[in-house]
Amino acid sequence: MGDRSQNEPFAAALKHFRTIRGFSAAALARRLGIDPSYISHLEAGRERGSSDLIRRMDRELEAAGALWNAWKDDDGEPLPAETPEEPTSTGVLVLEDEARLTYAGGVYCLRMRRLLRNVGSVPVTRYLVRIAVDRYPGEPERSNALYRARPLTWDELRLEAHCGKEAMGWRVKHDRDAFKEIWLTFANDQARFPLYPDQEAEITYTYTVSGDKWGPWFQRAVRVPTSELSVTLAFPTALDPTVWGTETSLTADFAPLRTQPVRTVDGDQTIFSWSTRDPQLHARYRLEWRLKTPHTAESESEPVNPIPPSAAMASAGIVQEGDPLLHTAARRFDLPSEADEATRAVGELLEAIERVRQLHTFGKGMGIAACQIGIDRAAAVVIPPNPDAEPIVLLNPVIAETAAESDEQYEGCLSFFDVRGLVPRPLSVVVAHTELDGTHRLTRYEQGLARLVLHEVDHLHGTLYRDRMLPGTEPIPVEEYRGTGRTWNYR
Repeated sequence: MGDRSQNEPFAAALKHFRTIRGFSAAALARRLGIDPSYISHLEAGRERGSSDLIRRMDRELEAAGALWNAWKDDDGEPLPAETPEEPTSTGVLVLEDEARLTYAGGVYCLRMRRLLRNVGSVPVTRYLVRIAVDRYPGEPERSNALYRARPLTWDELRLEAHCGKEAMGWRVKHDRDAFKEIWLTFANDQARFPLYPDQEAEITYTYTVSGDKWGPWFQRAVRVPTSELSVTLAFPTALDPTVWGTETSLTADFAPLRTQPVRTVDGDQTIFSWSTRDPQLHARYRLEWRLKTPHTAESESEPVNPIPPSAAMASAGIVQEGDPLLHTAARRFDLPSEADEATRAVGELLEAIERVRQLHTFGKGMGIAACQIGIDRAAAVVIPPNPDAEPIVLLNPVIAETAAESDEQYEGCLSFFDVRGLVPRPLSVVVAHTELDGTHRLTRYEQGLARLVLHEVDHLHGTLYRDRMLPGTEPIPVEEYRGTGRTWNYR
């Protein structure tokens, strides 16, 4: 174990990249072949990790060296800056980056166009491109099972690339079931046409992927300095498409795109266009969509590829079911000596609440516990249903008293948001909790607020609402629940 103060920059960077890439601690641990609790220890600053593990994490999370550079050695000294194995187009500036994704006949076709300028001092002879698909965002096990059974193949991709009118050669760097990396070469069997210093060149490449292997999302990552980036999505109008987007960067977590995609209709196609100038290096822009079947006189249209609620919550950085942290009692704060740490935890909870509220309407109010954003400390925040009410902050909460009267109401949980469960709860509860200055408090909550508070206090003791359901009662799919957006009923 290393000094916690030395580990804080790395711990913060790890949590940041894990969150914006949509990984739970358990999912990342599976990819790395380590115990999920070790991820939690790293993010809490209680472990340092080996240099090999940090390097693997950096690559798995596509952190571009940020994790490696934030890590300290045994003496508390930073390691030499991480250098990629094969630099991508050193000295290249992307003047224009245009992506056009078209969906027709159950197949996605992507055309990428980039106008490049060599601002370095040596000729550029190759350019790295990536192809990544994920049919079920936020459900890595389900996606992995699909691609193990039916991996993405070069034959179905039908990759073609050109520099101006010249066909570009290409060679494979990585070939995985759902992820490919290819070096496009400024050469073919008949000619070589390197990009010399101060010269510009336009490259284009296209590939296709069937709709059963491409999930309802498209992401652009800024890995090379770029002046202008634009994305166009074209769908059949009959599918009644809806599009929205989010962005992340090294300095900002998950947030809506700053400008809304522009929607136009051109014949039987509905087109969504979005662009930005001078995007930050390492920023990621993600567009997502929902498609519906054509309307008929016999039935209402049904979603073809709706985004599961659990996947939406995972994209907002909420730890999902299966992570051991959800079944672990949180560590109490030593207040007031740990007031700063408690304040940071509450700040992160409030930020997570804002992300989640963009995805769902909470008519009953809502709550979130620190374990649900990867922090193993005894902190939770409850948002009452009254929009004018202040958030309820609970530090080191313990149930001191409960009423004898109880009722059963349906509850949801951000960590498995695809279902709702009928849960018995007392109608009144007294909670013992601590203020930042160390003052001990007793606060009474009733009816809906009591239910919200009890749900979050349970989280901090490693208990999920499923553990409170009566024997023989099972959660129902959210599609069958009829209480979304409405308050609980108390007579």
